[in-house]
Amino acid sequence: MKTTARWILAAAMMFAGVSHLFWARREFQAQVPDLVTDLLPIDKDAVVVASGAVEIMLGAALIALPKERRRVGAILAAFFVAIFPGNVAQAVGKRKGFGLDDDRARFARLAFQPVLVAWALWSTRR
Repeated sequence: MKTTARWILAAAMMFAGVSHLFWARREFQAQVPDLVTDLLPIDKDAVVVASGAVEIMLGAALIALPKERRRVGAILAAFFVAIFPGNVAQAVGKRKGFGLDDDRARFARLAFQPVLVAWALWSTRR
């Protein structure tokens, strides 16, 4: 069951990463907190592209590096924690994206983030 869960998570991460690079770039830009681009010499599109590349690599690593799965799971969980402020910024800023057009949908998404963290950790433990 853990193997199946890990493969599903890996596929979802790679799909999300590819969507960052192609058809959903503008949608993902709604999640980049303004603070990031205020503090760093980077624009929202570059943040989206970089995070997409990271998602592809983490998804691939879940499959390609079975001996490192525990470490990859921890890194993926940390990644989910790191991107959480973007989800908060979208909710608080009432930014539309991915069909999250009302407060209930945006805040429900926030509740799913701990599930992703737990999924990454659980599916990569022996």
